[in-house]
Amino acid sequence: MTQLVWFRNDLRVADNPALTAACESSEEVRACFILTPDQWQEHDWSPARVQFVVAHANALAEELAKLGIPLSFIHAKRFDDSLGKLESHCEEHGVTALHFNEEYGVNERKRDKALKHRFDQLGIAVRKYRDQTVAPVGEILTQQNDPYSVFTPFSRRWRSWIEETHPGLFPTPKARGNAVSPEQIDSIPEAFRDAPEPLVATGEDAAHDQLERFLEKRGGAYKEKRDFPAIDGTSQISPYLANGVLSGRQCLIAGRQAQGAGGNQEGLGTWITEIAWRDFYINILYHFPRVSMHRAFKPETETLEWNTPGDRFEAWKTGNTGVPIVDAAMRQLNQTGWMHNRLRMITAMYLTKNLFIDWRLGEAYFMSKLIDGFLASNNGGWQWSASTGTDAAPYFRVFNPVTQSERFDPDGDFIREWVPELAKLDSKRIHDPGAKGGVIPKGYPRQIVDLKESRKEAIAKFQELKN
Repeated sequence: MTQLVWFRNDLRVADNPALTAACESSEEVRACFILTPDQWQEHDWSPARVQFVVAHANALAEELAKLGIPLSFIHAKRFDDSLGKLESHCEEHGVTALHFNEEYGVNERKRDKALKHRFDQLGIAVRKYRDQTVAPVGEILTQQNDPYSVFTPFSRRWRSWIEETHPGLFPTPKARGNAVSPEQIDSIPEAFRDAPEPLVATGEDAAHDQLERFLEKRGGAYKEKRDFPAIDGTSQISPYLANGVLSGRQCLIAGRQAQGAGGNQEGLGTWITEIAWRDFYINILYHFPRVSMHRAFKPETETLEWNTPGDRFEAWKTGNTGVPIVDAAMRQLNQTGWMHNRLRMITAMYLTKNLFIDWRLGEAYFMSKLIDGFLASNNGGWQWSASTGTDAAPYFRVFNPVTQSERFDPDGDFIREWVPELAKLDSKRIHDPGAKGGVIPKGYPRQIVDLKESRKEAIAKFQELKN
């Protein structure tokens, strides 16, 4: 008799409810991870993310092997054929119970529902656990037992729940016998081989080191420095969180411990609010599955007539819009697989408001490049910027990217790093080289749209929709 843990978006040994529960049994414990490269392509996974996931699945196999738990890699193409292969694996190893942590995309939920029906017929128990959020999904509700659709009241209730329940961590299992030889994935699926250099180090220990360094050295100044892309002011733990190498619970508890140790309350509190935002968007994904089906949270915005993408979309993707901060951000994304959060908002709003191009195209492009592409957060951020989502920016709020650049990259250091064509301009001209008849350096394009006029046009289209 065997307990099987199916690892998915939870590539860690510590604070893993499915693994902890399986190891409470006296029976043999095994683990598996299923590779579904065709499904990953359908979900716009980036090469950077796939290579991160493969590296951490291998690292997980090594850690589990030390505990005497073998992890097997099952190769499928899509979710549809993964279930048959998982069934065969269970039959081969005499599995009596399957444990996994839930995922909340609509395709993942359909897969898990089909699995439950299939395994019930086989007599294999299916045990699932709510792991992705600090408070279990569905726990944070209004007084009318409805899901929140506005962040601020959600955040207040989320913080109250934390004070009431004092969430802890699931214990790391002890060794279950002699160590075993770990199985490894020896090749990257062909479609995902062209990736940037790894952004962060591999492994659970590396993730915790990154978290601890941030909290110790930069967490207190997070509120003041988080919006400046030229400054190392953010945690950069997002790849670990997006793929479950770290849990939200671990981050919350570490942040609160740093506060208790005398850390800057305001800075660390602002960082903890980012964990609440992540939980909020995961709850939106769970309660309103249409957002993972290429649909707007606000149904009325589905009738917006977006511009044809064309050359302007290509200019945005490649960082050739003539708006330096937008171009620098897009080049950072293309070359590293990561983008600073402030810049994600600026570039998304520029695409959806100034170019008036469908947010879904931008959402998919980000997912195809980001190492930390995570459906709930990426979708939530894009719909916020496009004014189609829950608690979104009002349609008349349109970031002026030049003003944003002057405010958050005042010396132009970030722009100079990623747009070398402008490196010789002074800190005033670099934000808008063509302003007041200025000469634009050779090789750099003029702005592809007028910022003021395009803003007016976008507001007019939303106003027409409202009327």
